[in-house]
Amino acid sequence: MITADKILGGQQKIAVVGLGYVGLPLAIALAKKARVVGFDISRRKVEQLRRGYDATGEVEAAELAQSTIELTDDAARLREASFLIVTVPTPIDDHKKPDLRPVESASRLIGRNLAPGSIVVYESTVYPGVTEDICVPLLEQESGLKCGAGFKVGYSPERINPGDKVHTVDKIVKVVAGQDEETLETVARVYAAVVTAGVHRASSIKVAEAAKVIENTQRDLNIALMNELAIIFNKLDIPTRDVLAAAGTKWNFLNFTPGLVGGHCIGVDPFYLTFKAEEIGYYPQVILAGRRINDGMGKYVAENTVKQLIRAGKAVKGARVLVLGLTFKENVPDIRNTKVVDIISELRDYEVEVLVHDPVADPVEAREEYGLELVGLDAVGQVDGVVLAVAHEVFRGISVERLHELCGNGNECGVVVDVKGMLDRPAIESKELWYWGL
Repeated sequence: MITADKILGGQQKIAVVGLGYVGLPLAIALAKKARVVGFDISRRKVEQLRRGYDATGEVEAAELAQSTIELTDDAARLREASFLIVTVPTPIDDHKKPDLRPVESASRLIGRNLAPGSIVVYESTVYPGVTEDICVPLLEQESGLKCGAGFKVGYSPERINPGDKVHTVDKIVKVVAGQDEETLETVARVYAAVVTAGVHRASSIKVAEAAKVIENTQRDLNIALMNELAIIFNKLDIPTRDVLAAAGTKWNFLNFTPGLVGGHCIGVDPFYLTFKAEEIGYYPQVILAGRRINDGMGKYVAENTVKQLIRAGKAVKGARVLVLGLTFKENVPDIRNTKVVDIISELRDYEVEVLVHDPVADPVEAREEYGLELVGLDAVGQVDGVVLAVAHEVFRGISVERLHELCGNGNECGVVVDVKGMLDRPAIESKELWYWGL
């Protein structure tokens, strides 16, 4: 029988399946309280972790070296575990529909190596019903066991915020759910051993799945409102950031800002909910309206970059524009679903030569994922415009003088586009550069 006491006492093992932004920090935390097998299908990733290198930047080399986690790419090792946690990605496809292939593959793989009596907990973001209606049948099919008698399932949505060194896995309240009270209690106790912020027991697996998918949907809609306001204020020639600073003095005004909404959470999760809604015959309006606004912001930024080039007296065709930042978020190397590529693509449609510089992103991943060659800042030369697309901390060191050197060419001064409001507009304009920001 699987119990929290046996797991935390070292008699039964935990396996974490998927060692990315979510799985690795969780596995490291659990390994401080239990015996943990950390599994990933990527041999390259496992070997990197064994050498003390985490490509996500979430775990330091010293922490990896000190951990007792047993790293492996051998699926047979999963048979040693009684408590398995699935932390694989759940992206969308080219048609903006849920791509459940990673979680389905993980379920099949676990099923083939599932010890009788085990508990399988899913953390991957899904729409309500995926765990019980899709994953459980796959586990049953591959294992030959029946859910409820041969194994149990639970759900505990991940809440990792990539790059955030304050709100770490142990400091974020963990929502937990189980198919029955006994499973729920075991899942809750295992997570409570490492999550000091505490656990919230959801009334069902579907409730926990729904709670996760609306967390990021809410953020998506709030950012969409800010982006729509930015479009309106731009037409009115009113600085959006100044408006938000003034409105933000009221105690209940929510602190959201306009920007690009990409990544594997906020830019993806709403489509899981809308897919399920449409499946049951309801066509969501507000959620999809927010998605349309946010998905269009890359094109909007590029179009305004072109307008500023024209105002600066530049020939758009053949103009050279430097884009600073490629990742979906500041200070993290993750380039999955980054909306910066929308800016690049739109500028290229205008036959603008685009150069991309991002010291945080992996050049190999940029080449393989998007066919982009990242360039060093010293190799850029003279450009007609600079788009500061991602608010990496390293970019705060780029002075106004350096921007002027890059795109200030005599009387033909260039354009600076400030997507995240990082720069000092008066200082830039004092150098007779053209400034535009959301």
